Amino acid sequence: MPRFFCPAPLLDGQSLALPASAARHVQVLRLQPGQAITLFNGDGGEWDATITRMGRSDVDVSLGAHHVTEREPARAVHLALGMPANERMDWLVEKAAELGVASLQPLHTAHSVLRLAGERATKKQAHWQSVAVAACEQCGGNRVPAVQPVADLAAWLKGLPAIDAAQPVLRCLLSLAEGTQALGEALAAARADTPVLFLSGPEGGLSPQEEALARASGFTPVTLGPRVLRAETAALAALVQAASGG
Repeated sequence: MPRFFCPAPLLDGQSLALPASAARHVQVLRLQPGQAITLFNGDGGEWDATITRMGRSDVDVSLGAHHVTEREPARAVHLALGMPANERMDWLVEKAAELGVASLQPLHTAHSVLRLAGERATKKQAHWQSVAVAACEQCGGNRVPAVQPVADLAAWLKGLPAIDAAQPVLRCLLSLAEGTQALGEALAAARADTPVLFLSGPEGGLSPQEEALARASGFTPVTLGPRVLRAETAALAALVQAASGG
């Protein structure tokens, strides 16, 4: 059944007009009044809905029952990453959303090829957020990961909250340094529901100075194994391992 993201308060029996992006999607699919669809708003669960009217550019629906359906990993996994070049960031956002990432933080780092600022950065963030929405519509996810504004690594690290022992978040730095702990060991030492924040570099990785800053901010260097993975592959491999319980 077609699924559409509707970022608004939703109630059983409610009638409403779909947001423009969802309405366009319904038009593209050539759906008709009387056809059943599914809506979700990112707050959890999903709603049965029926198309009641098709306008030239607008679509009205009537909501049915709400289903408390969650398809998210038991452990919240957040990715902060030096942005890979070209179209790889689009692919990474799409696949991370499919795999259940909780949020994504694009970063400028010393070795970053992609540099964004001002209006261009704002437009890219909005584009990546739409990619995440489309991925959730396709895969059945009912909670859309937030794509944060592009930030510089040092400033982002400085702005992180102090580590709270009462509400711990496992901070992991993907690193190729010798003697680095295996990610599985770091995950095994934490509770199964402890959120994880991964910091991963772009092509070429993080500089030694950036790794030192990350360690000073409470990140534990971890490794995914003996192979050297592409930047986007490493981030997704870490996400899968953490989301599946390590």
